[in-house]
Amino acid sequence: MTVRTVARSVGIATASALLFVAGCSSSSGERAAPATSSATESALLPLDPAALDAMVEDVATMSREIGMVVLITTPNGEYVKTWGSVAADRSEAPTLDTKVRIGSNTKTWTGTVILQMVQEGLLSVDDPVSTFRPDVPNGDAITIGQLLDMRSGLYSYTQTVELNEALDTDPGRVWTAEELVALGVSNPPNFPPGEGYSYSNTNTVLLGLIAEKLDGKPIDRIFQDRLFGPLALAGTSYPATTDTSIPAPFTRGYSYSGNVETLGEGKEALSPERIAAIDAGSVQPRDTTNDNPSWTSSAGQGISTANDLATWVRALVRGDLLDADTQTLRMDSVQPTDPDNPSSAGYGYGLAQMGPMFGHIGEMPGYNSFMGYDPVNDLTMVVWANMAPGTDGSAPAAALAGSLAKALYPQQSGPSSGAEDTADDIDEVAEDTGK
Repeated sequence: MTVRTVARSVGIATASALLFVAGCSSSSGERAAPATSSATESALLPLDPAALDAMVEDVATMSREIGMVVLITTPNGEYVKTWGSVAADRSEAPTLDTKVRIGSNTKTWTGTVILQMVQEGLLSVDDPVSTFRPDVPNGDAITIGQLLDMRSGLYSYTQTVELNEALDTDPGRVWTAEELVALGVSNPPNFPPGEGYSYSNTNTVLLGLIAEKLDGKPIDRIFQDRLFGPLALAGTSYPATTDTSIPAPFTRGYSYSGNVETLGEGKEALSPERIAAIDAGSVQPRDTTNDNPSWTSSAGQGISTANDLATWVRALVRGDLLDADTQTLRMDSVQPTDPDNPSSAGYGYGLAQMGPMFGHIGEMPGYNSFMGYDPVNDLTMVVWANMAPGTDGSAPAAALAGSLAKALYPQQSGPSSGAEDTADDIDEVAEDTGK
């Protein structure tokens, strides 16, 4: 277990870039990042290592974690915390270069390559899905943009009993993207296209298939050529559907919960009796490390490290891999997930907004990760955990990120960006990304 708090020179984005991101609110109902009058003005509280350490310890203990990693960078310093170990039977502490399954953070990769193809004129966010996938029900009325921002209404295959029973009984099964889409579209839609928000893995798997069709390459090569290579993300990969390994060095993943029991709204704390048995050592977690992740496809199959996620989320929010117009399109797409609550968490084209931070959350059995970048205050936060969900029913990395936000931001640092608001937004996104 190590803690490091050091003064560090972190490159601050230009004033025009900060004000560009802060002012993305061109459409009615869109949720903007907090504005600032100066690119160098910071609304952050000073880093307090002791307080941050206590928060990590509290969440890790409550969730019965095996290992956790936190990386926070600000213009004034860096906080790194590695807690526990990379495996239940080992004492080796994780590091910022330990590889971990990142779940739905993968969606930001898929969204970015689709927007690159928009930039290249291969498609438009206003194109109907039927142009590329005539088999999608009501595809004439669903746009590419609605797949990207989770407003297509398509049912998520991850909510089907069929998938979750299979994950429990045959965790090594290889799933194809086409099988996953078929599961999703075989169910009635949640609402007509554009008339609501509903987080659905079906959307992103469809986008991955469309990207492969347009680029003439498998999605792993698309990610490597368009994202990992240009950003030198050496610890990041997208495995083949038959590959259940994680490149070394990696952390193992664990879970006390089954997939069916956490389906839908079932993600609750384990019973006091079960938790007592866990604490007594008579119940051990299931090792999920080598469960086949193909059921997540281009919506969640990625592998990365804390260091690479920090590099990636900054590039994502700053628009390093998109031109200015396309990045504006992306940031302007962010809208409240609850149309009746303008201060709710936001979601746009493969991108979530949680208070002043933009990024995503990923969870799959055994692994939970959070990545966020605040472009106004130049704050980056990455958290991961290798036991998910926690015994308290939480998404532990997201729960910790929410707690840490309360030590990083004052209670009110701008419109809808106080510490409590940010923590609430993180919790909202975590509920969506759980499955």
